[in-house]
Amino acid sequence: MVVTARVALLRGRVRRTACLLGVLAGMIGGGTAHASPADTLVYCSEGSPESLNPQRMLSGTARNATATTIYDRLVDFRPGTTEVVPALAERWSISADQKTYVFHLRRGVKFHRTAFFTPGRDFNADDVLFSLNRQWKIDHPYHRVGGGNYQYFQGMGMDQLIVSAARVDAYTVRIVLSRPDAPFLADLAMPFMSILSAEYGAQLLAQGRPEDLDSEPIGTGPYAFRSYLKDSVIRYDAHPQYWRGKPAIAHLVFAITPNASVRMQKVLRGECQISVAPPPADLPALRTQKGLVLQAQDGLNIGYLAMNVEKPPFNHVLVRRAVAHALNRQAYIDAIFDGNAKPAINPYPPSLWSYTDQVRTYPYDPAKARELLAEAGYKTGFSTTLWTLPVSRPYNPNGRTMGEMMQADLARVGIKVDLVTYDWPTYLNKIRRGEHDMAQLGWSGDNGDPDNFLYTLFSCDAVTRGSNNARYCRRDFNALITEARATSDIQVRSRLYGRALAMLADDEPIVPLAHATVFRLLSARVSGYVMNPFDIDYFADLSLNDL
Repeated sequence: MVVTARVALLRGRVRRTACLLGVLAGMIGGGTAHASPADTLVYCSEGSPESLNPQRMLSGTARNATATTIYDRLVDFRPGTTEVVPALAERWSISADQKTYVFHLRRGVKFHRTAFFTPGRDFNADDVLFSLNRQWKIDHPYHRVGGGNYQYFQGMGMDQLIVSAARVDAYTVRIVLSRPDAPFLADLAMPFMSILSAEYGAQLLAQGRPEDLDSEPIGTGPYAFRSYLKDSVIRYDAHPQYWRGKPAIAHLVFAITPNASVRMQKVLRGECQISVAPPPADLPALRTQKGLVLQAQDGLNIGYLAMNVEKPPFNHVLVRRAVAHALNRQAYIDAIFDGNAKPAINPYPPSLWSYTDQVRTYPYDPAKARELLAEAGYKTGFSTTLWTLPVSRPYNPNGRTMGEMMQADLARVGIKVDLVTYDWPTYLNKIRRGEHDMAQLGWSGDNGDPDNFLYTLFSCDAVTRGSNNARYCRRDFNALITEARATSDIQVRSRLYGRALAMLADDEPIVPLAHATVFRLLSARVSGYVMNPFDIDYFADLSLNDL
């Protein structure tokens, strides 16, 4: 029963808050035997990365573990903003027809020197082409290593957009596109465009162990990979020759801690200095405690329920609309987010340009849901499965509880649901293969462009390539979002995206649930931390102070 789930949740909050208030004074600011070393920052993450190569993954969990620790890209985002700034490329030029990009690379950039690799040269154009061609060229020796699935690169249509990529000289690269593409430069700042070492790749290939490129990674980023114990810990050491200067913190540790309450307790005990997604019910107590800093930002995100439109009965639009009417979004926000989210009607939040509320909406209405089911031929309902998110994410802090509430809501309209879950990497891989009926998922924007939501999550390209979890493919919708990419005129793009949003709302391949506020819990010892709109954390500029 949904009432039972809510009551249990509320009782748990009362007990947890009382316990929290009782231990805060004793833990904050008072050293404990468990506190981490003074030269080490411990980051409490919510799950294990699917891979240590950001080319091969989609989740925010893996982005934080790789893209901003181990790797750099040609360009990056200024921390806290969506502004594209130079990184491994010092400067660039774009042709008048907006199809040719020439990047002038930074000199003197060093790759990591580790127990398993000693670089023989600096970063240069060969590394850019190696990293790009691995994802793009099917005859590249590394393309099929790990399965040949590059979900971002392929799902965003990069393999069709790029016509050529060439080494002009050791420190100049030219990329030619098939058409103008407004978000292309911002796309290059995304994790999947991280730069790997071609020299290291050649060494591993010669040794017959190319798969180690993705499990013992080498990059140019602020921290070098040391070791990884799955579901437990990832260790990194500061890169002494980092091109922006050696990080102030000597060692970085990712403590993999799926339970939000346990993550919070680790921060209280000094075992972690930064934690993702603290428990929503504990936020009021955490806000006022000396020795802690709670940062918050409206998230560029969406939590949603994907319905697999390739499987009956979800191939019927009336069934999908019925599910949307059956789900009580506001109840989930009140109970699970503790009010720290807003109900969603679109796949991206109102803060992103081109948003419109002039679309079909699905207010909570069980009677309407039953009516639509009857019209679709399911008067007595049906049985199905609902996959619940196995990790705590800002857009869904408690997948199991949300699943139980959804289960009760759907039962009211005759839909019998069995709840299913797996460990995080397995969950994602099975969904990408289309094994689910309905599944809880979410998305945090990567570049501040609507394309990053609409093309990545709903294009026909993305169905077979892993990021279109509803497996939705509508050709006229696809044409609209492709046309919108080809112009830099914001007004034109906004009109096209408005039409695309209306199509999505009519077809309802997903049920948009919530746009969540994103939180980070930090020890007051941490300096230099800046929240980012993409729910990704940067570590290069952090330092630890004595309290």
